Amino acid sequence: MAESAADLAFARDLLSGMGAVETRRMFGGAGLYAGPVMFGLVDDGRIYLKVDAALKAELINAGSAPWIYGEEKADAAETATYWSLPDSAVDDPDEACAWGRRALAAAVAIKAAGPKRKPRAKSARAG
Repeated sequence: MAESAADLAFARDLLSGMGAVETRRMFGGAGLYAGPVMFGLVDDGRIYLKVDAALKAELINAGSAPWIYGEEKADAAETATYWSLPDSAVDDPDEACAWGRRALAAAVAIKAAGPKRKPRAKSARAG
């Protein structure tokens, strides 16, 4: 189900202390972006944040739930890369932004550590 305009406006407003946060609709939900980096998503009315191992552990301790796409799998929580914003942060913009900044840092680091794309080979055209 596509996210409502109100859900997206709420997420942008809650995280506005991070600076310009944009939402972009995709796959029935919406991505949360700071510049070109997707650091979270909104799905089914909940905000989820991109995690690395350390942030995931802290979010689990704060009572977060994993974002699982499609049918649930037994090991989906172990491999989930997005975890919900803790309930305590939903009504606290300062706490939400603190979590959001950590998710943004994790997303940047994960992107930087990822595989580099090979440059496209130039094709020689006859003619």
